[in-house]
Amino acid sequence: MELSLAHPAIKAFMCGSLSGTCSTLLFQPLDLIKTRLQTLQSGVQPGSGRVGMVTVLLSVVRTEKLLGLWKGVSPSFVRTIPGVGIYFSTYYSLKQHFLQDDRPGAMGAALLGAGARTVAGVFMLPVTVIKTRFECGRYSYRSVVGALRSVCQTEGPAALFSGLMATLLRDVPFSGIYVMFYSQAKATLPKEISTSPSAPLANFSCGILAGVLASLITQPADVVKTHVQVNPQLRTAEAIRYIYMEHGLQGFFRGAVPRSLRRTMMAAMAWTVYEQMMAHIGLKS
Repeated sequence: MELSLAHPAIKAFMCGSLSGTCSTLLFQPLDLIKTRLQTLQSGVQPGSGRVGMVTVLLSVVRTEKLLGLWKGVSPSFVRTIPGVGIYFSTYYSLKQHFLQDDRPGAMGAALLGAGARTVAGVFMLPVTVIKTRFECGRYSYRSVVGALRSVCQTEGPAALFSGLMATLLRDVPFSGIYVMFYSQAKATLPKEISTSPSAPLANFSCGILAGVLASLITQPADVVKTHVQVNPQLRTAEAIRYIYMEHGLQGFFRGAVPRSLRRTMMAAMAWTVYEQMMAHIGLKS
């Protein structure tokens, strides 16, 4: 079947890409702080909660200037702009194929979100690996293309797919849980709110609730994913053992606050912008 710019899936891709661009630019500093917290050496005590975040924030600004908080934004854009587009176009296509105009139930919404994230996650994993390495501060890559070339030459192409299992264990449940809670929370809104000018704010609030729940449930997998991608010689099981031996159970929740803030705000903004744009062009999201 021939696709054109007028095809609904292409429109969904474009709406998703724009929403991902806005949220990535705004919340990249939180992702960098999360990665730095998760990759602190065992001899360094990051503190907990807000103290840990503030300590890392001040350290980055002091040593790398204010723009250092946006280190890794280039691979984030390379990953997010097509990645979120792929996610939303896959979500839209799956929904149209299996549900047509029906509203998905809790399980259907979870499966739609999980399926869309699986496709986008596998496709964009090489850039995710590079993004994580940019943010951790241990690698001196100058560009995304240079980083991809360097990894292929020194570690082999397989290194670009390091952490695949941990990434899917983090992202697929996150998306499934998020879409399930988000769709169900929206379904409980009174009709007068859903059709009023305040609908975007109400949808954003539903997204915040869904994002917090999904982020906390999937935080351990995010920590494991970060360690595997920064240290590609580690397998997933070895990374789990290392984190537990070095930091105990609390090690699996390092960076939980900045990640929850970022993922929650990014997802809520992305879905709100996506749905408003889809409605603007006359498509049902």
